[in-house]
Amino acid sequence: MDPVASHPPAPRVLTPVRRALRVCLHLLMAGLLVLAAVRAGSPAGTVLAGVTGAVYTAGALLPVVRRSQRAAAGWLALLALSWLTLLWATPEALWIAFPLYFLQLHLLPARWALPAVALTAVAAILSYVGHGAAPNPGVFIGPPLGGAVAVATVLGYQALYRESERRQRLIEELITTRAELAAAERHAGTLAERERLAREIHDTLAQGLSSIQLLLRAAERALPAGSPAAGHIDRARRAAQDNLAEARRFVRALTPPDLEHGSLAAALERLCEPGAGPRVRFSVSGTPVELPTPYEVALLRIAQSALGNTVRHAGAERAEITLSFMEDAVALDVVDDGKGFVPEAVRVSAEGGGFGLPAMRSRAESLGGTFTVESAPGQGTAVAVTLPLPAGGAR
Repeated sequence: MDPVASHPPAPRVLTPVRRALRVCLHLLMAGLLVLAAVRAGSPAGTVLAGVTGAVYTAGALLPVVRRSQRAAAGWLALLALSWLTLLWATPEALWIAFPLYFLQLHLLPARWALPAVALTAVAAILSYVGHGAAPNPGVFIGPPLGGAVAVATVLGYQALYRESERRQRLIEELITTRAELAAAERHAGTLAERERLAREIHDTLAQGLSSIQLLLRAAERALPAGSPAAGHIDRARRAAQDNLAEARRFVRALTPPDLEHGSLAAALERLCEPGAGPRVRFSVSGTPVELPTPYEVALLRIAQSALGNTVRHAGAERAEITLSFMEDAVALDVVDDGKGFVPEAVRVSAEGGGFGLPAMRSRAESLGGTFTVESAPGQGTAVAVTLPLPAGGAR
């Protein structure tokens, strides 16, 4: 039996403190029984002390007493009866009331334990007086005071145990929450990386493959009928189309090759080289300043994406790219005279269409800038992005 285990529920693990309390209670009970047997001065007292010890030992060893509250109550009743019998034989048995207090408080519900403690204290006092001993204040104060100390000790221990359990649950919840937070951060990082890769795929691989298809279509139309090169061009165009549909990864986030050996203005001017599509003009406004690499990457990618939309969708004859350097900001404008559209009506489709505008907006806003699209059916399209210049404008 674990006489210091709250019932119910029993703690999951027998802690060193609880183990020490249990051993101390066993030793206290054994010592008091030996004292009562020695001081009894009669064979009857010795036998009754042995019977009480046997009843206590049986309860300590029987698992059913630990598992069942009803069995614990029955065992306590039998132990109390044997103690009362011993108390009748010798007044020295009144000291056994103190370990009984702890047993009653731990093994019985509070509504039964407190009356049992009070009755035990009264029985101890009456037995001492009944044996004809001279009354003294200690007889009337000792048992009730011992019961009060036992009640305060047990209730304090139970409060500490509940607080310990509550803190243990909080620690477990904290560990769980930390693991969930780490998983959420990994998930958020994965989503952010997927979004970045999607932008890069759209602005590089997809745009390049689209341009290849347009150039191959133009070459196909320029070939004379029956040309042996027509089959090769057709297969190349279909391969580009298939790869455009299957492009799903961007190898690494590096500075675009167009910026590695030149300025942003030079890279934008190369976008205007003659090819399939509208005539494109590039101009610079203001005094150029050195921009941070993320700014150059974002502006170049936005220009590529906007120009790609112009080539694929606008049906424009002319387009203009303007890079403007202002006192505290840099702006990029891409304007065409195409058929225009309703910006609010654009939706991302399952085939990948409609992703360009959200991607461009995301790039601009990630650097603290603004992104606007002005267009209407038959009135062309103007894409404008403005990025605030950082202090000093250095890379």
